[in-house]
Amino acid sequence: MLRGARGCQTWAMTTAKQRLEHARLYLVCDALPDAFLDSALRGGVDVLQLRAKAATDEQLLAAAGRFAAACARHGAVFILNDRPELVSAAGADGVHLGQDDMPVVGARELLGADPIVGLSTHTPAQVDRAGELDVDYIGVGPVHATPTKPGRPAVGTRLVGYAAARAPMPWFAIGGIDASSLGAVLAAGARRVALVRALTASAEPERAARELRAALNASEVGIGAT
Repeated sequence: MLRGARGCQTWAMTTAKQRLEHARLYLVCDALPDAFLDSALRGGVDVLQLRAKAATDEQLLAAAGRFAAACARHGAVFILNDRPELVSAAGADGVHLGQDDMPVVGARELLGADPIVGLSTHTPAQVDRAGELDVDYIGVGPVHATPTKPGRPAVGTRLVGYAAARAPMPWFAIGGIDASSLGAVLAAGARRVALVRALTASAEPERAARELRAALNASEVGIGAT
């Protein structure tokens, strides 16, 4: 598994899209300090998304420089939330879009073929539609209600099971997932998860990431990655 090869020359030569294929643990967070980022990445975070909705362009790019450097130190994929026009300047590997953000077609025209484009999905129809779009991964949720998505109703694990059966690209279950709820999400068919508070609210983010990563790795044994 490539995850264990971080820091070696072989891993450094892989593309962001190749690393995405092997990614299991995805962290979404605001412009948090470098010490936190390094802790989470050491613990096993594969994909790091900078989500700073209220930041100006200058503030976002300043934070992005730190995020890009942290991801480079740990061999992780760096994704920028909802700002495809800043991906290149931010040194990001790609962008994550919501259903109400710039359409995937427009983002792809702006970015070209190489950068990663991710998309949030909240219904079976959106999961199916994503298969017709030029996206590299999707987020599936929110599984549980979460303050990061106020007003967005929880979809539960039923949509997770639907994505497990139907999604043709890598996908991450997201929304209120933590150590206590991870088992049910894995049982529904998820093999990749994205999270926020499970790490950002932890007093020991590296340890929390390691425990979540160990559970994700264990779920692959005898099953294979979806």
